[in-house]
Amino acid sequence: MEQKSDLKQIVSDVIARATKAGATAADAIVRDGSEFSTVVRMGSVETLKESGSRGMGLRVFIGQRAASTYSSDFSQEGIELLVSSAIKLARVTSEDPYAGLPDPSLLGSLQEDLKLYYSDVYSLSTADRIDYARRAENAAITADPRIQNSDGASFDASTGRKVLANSVGFMGEYEASYCAVSAVPIAREKENGNMQRDWWYSAARTLGKLESPESVGAEAARRTLRRLGARKVPTTKVPVVFDPMVSRSIVEHFFEAANGDSIYRGASFFAGKLGERVAGENVTVIDDGTMPGGFGSSPFDGEGVPSRRTVVVEKGVLKSYMLNTYTAKKLGLKTTGNASRGLTGNPGISAGNFFLEPGNKSPQEIIVGVKNGLYVTEFLGFGVNLVTGDFSRGASGLWIENGELTFPVEEITVAGNLKEMFRYIVEIGNDLEFRGPVAAPTIRIDGLTVAGA
Repeated sequence: MEQKSDLKQIVSDVIARATKAGATAADAIVRDGSEFSTVVRMGSVETLKESGSRGMGLRVFIGQRAASTYSSDFSQEGIELLVSSAIKLARVTSEDPYAGLPDPSLLGSLQEDLKLYYSDVYSLSTADRIDYARRAENAAITADPRIQNSDGASFDASTGRKVLANSVGFMGEYEASYCAVSAVPIAREKENGNMQRDWWYSAARTLGKLESPESVGAEAARRTLRRLGARKVPTTKVPVVFDPMVSRSIVEHFFEAANGDSIYRGASFFAGKLGERVAGENVTVIDDGTMPGGFGSSPFDGEGVPSRRTVVVEKGVLKSYMLNTYTAKKLGLKTTGNASRGLTGNPGISAGNFFLEPGNKSPQEIIVGVKNGLYVTEFLGFGVNLVTGDFSRGASGLWIENGELTFPVEEITVAGNLKEMFRYIVEIGNDLEFRGPVAAPTIRIDGLTVAGA
């Protein structure tokens, strides 16, 4: 594997070659990393993967024409081909008045330690990694006699390095690590043999913050067992309480609606709504790429703009779109440092750590306040129209009667319109927890249609 300095030298060399070959501007990215993944099913290793990968992407501009190429060949010949191919492509592409690198004054990298990399994720032997998955599965299976099967348990670990540079003076790099353990038990009803499954997982930047395999397996078992005996319910309009694993998908719709790509295309109901009320006064949504240890944190975005904290919705008012340089230029705004970059293609837009600010009530207090309603634990399929806001998704969960979770429900649909749903988030829990870059606490939304039997 190349040393850090070598990767920086390679990127610098690629940029220099591109400008010498005729590019008026260019940026390049190099990524290298290692990945490990194992799946254990019923105690036996089902898959075991360990790999290292590296790649380089180059984007060149000739005036307002742009093109990108990528390669995993770091030899002199490979780099020459990478550069010449990009230049040839750029000469034949159409001009785009919004194409270009960020203004040099906007470039930079956060200097504080974001705690993204820990070497301990690779400190375990292969046998110990497999044992993590085995322990999680065993904890799930031994939790209850009704659990006699499993869809597997897994342990994953990865480390990676990213170097980004451009022709207007930016050079940045960082390392990141990740590890996760999960379990997917299957439970069977004694009476009729019907089966249910659910899952649970823990993920962290460091092994030291990973929940124990035993606790992951036990929670996966609990979530699976509570689904036994599930039935349909009659179609009705009731308050719906969303488990945090599900409410985060509601919060993702805030990001999708505020995504600059959707805004300038007129493909979002947030288009033209900056400064207007789009949600209840209790709703504040934040994107923060600077959180130490965050799954979406980084010192700079995919274009070399420093990561930042952006208030997207403040007390129900839309304050900001999510933008990269291109979409910002299209909309006459400034980038929010949300550019995402693969090895090829133009930068997209991705969130940092995107979340709904928590409220004061516990999940139990929110449930107690519902006389009749639905507690959703899983969404199935896709059914969201960002232009109109129409929302309809298959779901399963637990029925609420007189403030208590009573029986499991399945084969139902939850329907509404996101414009109204955002305004009728009437309760927000205090249980915000990050298990990925998007997070939300328990929420209650009133007036949704639950369609069942």
